[in-house]
Amino acid sequence: MDLKKFKDLKNDILAGITTSLAMVPESVAFAFVAGLSPIVGLHTSFIIGVVAALFGGRPGMISGAAGSIAVVFAELILKHGVEYLFATVVLMGIIQILIGIFKWGKFSRMIPHSVMLGFVNGLAIVIFTAQLGQFKVKDALGNSNWMQGSQLFVMIGLVLITMLVTHYLPKLTAAIPSSLAAIIITTILSYLAMRFGIDIPNVRDFAGEPLAAGLPKFHVPNLPLNFETLKITFPYAVIGTLVGLIESLLTLSLVDDLTDTRGSSNKECVGQGIGNLLNGFLGGTGGCAMIGQSIVNITSGGRGRASGVAMGVSLLIFVLFGSKVIEIIPLAALVGVMFIVVIETFAWSSIKIIKRIPKKDAVVIIIVTLVTVFEDLAVAVILGIIISSLTFAWEKGKKISATVKLIDGVKHYKLDGPLFFGSATYFKEIFDIKNDSEKVVIDFKNSSIKDHSAIEALNSLTEKYEQNGKKLYLINLNLDSKLLLKNAKSFVKINIESK
Repeated sequence: MDLKKFKDLKNDILAGITTSLAMVPESVAFAFVAGLSPIVGLHTSFIIGVVAALFGGRPGMISGAAGSIAVVFAELILKHGVEYLFATVVLMGIIQILIGIFKWGKFSRMIPHSVMLGFVNGLAIVIFTAQLGQFKVKDALGNSNWMQGSQLFVMIGLVLITMLVTHYLPKLTAAIPSSLAAIIITTILSYLAMRFGIDIPNVRDFAGEPLAAGLPKFHVPNLPLNFETLKITFPYAVIGTLVGLIESLLTLSLVDDLTDTRGSSNKECVGQGIGNLLNGFLGGTGGCAMIGQSIVNITSGGRGRASGVAMGVSLLIFVLFGSKVIEIIPLAALVGVMFIVVIETFAWSSIKIIKRIPKKDAVVIIIVTLVTVFEDLAVAVILGIIISSLTFAWEKGKKISATVKLIDGVKHYKLDGPLFFGSATYFKEIFDIKNDSEKVVIDFKNSSIKDHSAIEALNSLTEKYEQNGKKLYLINLNLDSKLLLKNAKSFVKINIESK
């Protein structure tokens, strides 16, 4: 192994270890969201983290137990029990593998940039607000209250120290990942604070119980294989698939931009699917790629597949042999790391350009951001795509026009712009049926017929001309337009002659 490969491997391993530390409270928290034991969340992150790193389409990207998916499945567990969760995760994995095999993952490239900006901004806000809960402590009655006095000041101080070390250490040395150094320093300072009687919450306090050691165990969901089971699990599996792949493929695009490389969206679908399939049989909650942890990994120097494997293996080693070490890590250290992630995730440039870009794009950014924060990641992205598509169709539709000429007593309309559902109404308004000549020609040299709405608009126009005793002709049709008209004859009456 040459020096460069050894250095890259070292950076990947150290970055993976750092990311695994940041993954612990997230995995525990997401397990609680789903109403499961913390160990289930940790096992989930280990399984999909390693599998997606090995078989996915994006080196350097981190996958694990995800809150967006945990929220989807919380209702399922509450209504039907944990066995249905495992079956649903298996089905979700199968669907994701099929999406990758049929190469449908490429459609993620059609997500508009404005939707991406709104998504990352909303996600940054969600990550930030999720950390605020760490500034609360429980009283003797189990009620959560905001920290006060010296405890609050020390907590804030440790968070700031973590952020400062994480941000400035790389400017001094790259020998050790800054996030890992920050966690070590803050853990030591937290221990000293406790010696002075100031209690700083740690991972064990957050989990509410000791982190029990143990390997994931193979388990076939104890459910009948019938239509009723499929009826219950399938809708949740589809939603989980969409949420997981949207987040994973958007993360892939973001990491592509950060590293100036390009991953494979279809291969990532397969990798995520294999990971979730195994999760379902090993008692996991299901997961996906995670933007926050991926950015931690990238900024810590992780670029290769080894970083994802190191994250998962480190997580498992910590669970098996170092659970006591994980338990003493102060939440302040992890909150500080996640605040840095928030800063790195938020697209600050969107604030500067929002007055310079088209209003429709600015509206999309704002809507997707708000829906991501207050509703759901998948809903936000889908809504953003729909709004972007409709505004594009509206603007494109308004651009259809025609140059009108009278040649040898025949009225010629030379179209400019595509004829499709968005422009069909404007197309009909171009013609002066009552005052046109007995023969009318539509020239499609600079236009084309795109869909059934266009065919229907032509059919309706032809009938109106015939009612007025006039004949309509089409010229200069391209091959695709001719094919559409030919195929439409079986279900739409086309009263048009071509010449």
